[in-house]
Amino acid sequence: MEPHLPEEPFRPTEAALVHDYRRLVALAYLTLPAERGRHSRVLTAHAAVRRTLPLLRLLPPRRRRPADGTELRGRVLRTALAGRRRLLPRALGLRLFPPAADGQETAYDQALRTLDGPGRAAWALRALWGCPTGETVEVLRAAGVARAEAAAGAAAAVPGPPPGGWGGPGLPAAFDACRVQVRRTDPPTGRRALGAALAAVLLAGTAALAPRLAGADGPARADGGSADGRPTGPVTGPSGGLAALDTVPPDAWRHTARIDFSAWPARGDRRTDRALLDRALAAWRAAGPAASAAEPGTPAGPPGESARVLYAGDVDGAAVVLLYDATRIARWTDGEGLRLARADSSDVTTAAAVALRRTGGTVRYLLAPWIAEAQSRPLDLPDEPARALAAPDGVTAPLPAGGAPGCPGGTVLQLRSSSQIAEQHAFALADVGGLLPAHLTYTPPPEQAPARAPREAVGADALRAWAAAGCAVPDASPGVRTLNLWAFAVQQLPADAGRATWMCLRADRWTGDGSAATAVLLPAEGRARQTGGAPGRACSRFEQDTVGWTWWRSAAGEDYLLAAGSRRVTRIDVRGPGWQADGRTLAVRRTGPAVPVQVEARLETGSRIGPLAPLR
Repeated sequence: MEPHLPEEPFRPTEAALVHDYRRLVALAYLTLPAERGRHSRVLTAHAAVRRTLPLLRLLPPRRRRPADGTELRGRVLRTALAGRRRLLPRALGLRLFPPAADGQETAYDQALRTLDGPGRAAWALRALWGCPTGETVEVLRAAGVARAEAAAGAAAAVPGPPPGGWGGPGLPAAFDACRVQVRRTDPPTGRRALGAALAAVLLAGTAALAPRLAGADGPARADGGSADGRPTGPVTGPSGGLAALDTVPPDAWRHTARIDFSAWPARGDRRTDRALLDRALAAWRAAGPAASAAEPGTPAGPPGESARVLYAGDVDGAAVVLLYDATRIARWTDGEGLRLARADSSDVTTAAAVALRRTGGTVRYLLAPWIAEAQSRPLDLPDEPARALAAPDGVTAPLPAGGAPGCPGGTVLQLRSSSQIAEQHAFALADVGGLLPAHLTYTPPPEQAPARAPREAVGADALRAWAAAGCAVPDASPGVRTLNLWAFAVQQLPADAGRATWMCLRADRWTGDGSAATAVLLPAEGRARQTGGAPGRACSRFEQDTVGWTWWRSAAGEDYLLAAGSRRVTRIDVRGPGWQADGRTLAVRRTGPAVPVQVEARLETGSRIGPLAPLR
């Protein structure tokens, strides 16, 4: 019998294995063919990494030595490329799989399908460690790949992450086989308990390496960090739940076609403060279904599997943490608690700013990394030039918060995207009292067909229209995503009294719900008056026909009924007095006593529409 050998020479190897366990498992997962399925790839990837140390111990004594990074990766790849299914543990009644891929991750997955096993391995080495070609070839040779140079060349021709790779904390969720979802597949019988027990054994075996971390690298820490404080994996919060706080490289937005909150890097001088992040996570996990912290229409409850830190730092005397889980933004403020807002289906404009801190009637925003220029302007002074807005590390100087009751914020953000997003792309955001400001757009008056699409509300006409009609919006409360002002008709008034501009203002919420209100701007009034409103899809691209009406008194003291319709209106009828007019506008002087009226418009299709209900 061979005498027992001391294990000390292998402790650095074990330390290296545990410290890089997440990426090594991801290396095996990405190398395995997609045809194996995510469940099989997850289990086989863990088995391939866990099998590495036993293989090292089987070496003859004279060859036993600590394995370096190249050798470890090579041995993991040798096992993964062999692809033996006898490695596969079983989890009866359960399916294990990483979260679904987003658009960019799906593109990577499709690119990997064009490569063979060694090519996928070479691509994964570049993606996970940023390995240059020479190092990639060396690892592939250690894995027994005969044509290592050809595999590295094939992988280099396939698009991948930016130089430097993802690194451990920035590993995309769809490729992280250490953070999986579990789905039961067996019927609700006694097998459920058996499957759960087997899954527990599997996961416990995967985690069993952690306590063995010893020697020069020190003991493993419960928070997933190494002894020197470096993060090596997911964050385990004080309540015992697991929430992985991913990050992305600072320039991720330059390399993805998905420009939303998923492209935000972590910022703030306390973004690596584990204790602070744990407190914020604990507060989010404690948010029950009826949490008052959730803005209207926002699901409460704990964070999803892909939680990500966007910001952690001290702002105006309080610690602030911003988190994102692909569907919601969570802002935790020390001493003030948690606030949640929906953020699913965000884009380059609606993911451009988050209200970071509100104090003393002011608000500071954290701007997206793709914002190249920030300015502010008062919404009610359209002819004043915009003012430059300082935003070091993305945090703006304080701005006046909110506006008059029922109105969007009196001071709006005017932002310009980097030229890498779009040339000369400027847009405006207005405070509505929530975490996310509303995107302001403007649809100019109709000319001949076709109808115009909404434009950014930064031109002179748009700014003047918003200054006059901003307080006629149907909704300016937290949870409003976009506000559009559509000037659907311009009407010449009797007695050369000037022109009336008819508008429909639409508010769309993050929930998909919306509402609309019609308004008219008369020359002598300066501010638009609201004439009707209703929830639904009026004045959206799904319901593009509208009509509005109001009473107006001329300078001579004569009362007129004014009405106007959108571009497809061909006739307006007023029941009661029996007035009517061909075309898109009507102006009739009242000569007798006031009687109830009912306005109706006929479209070029022959159908009829009525105005939005008058507001009381």
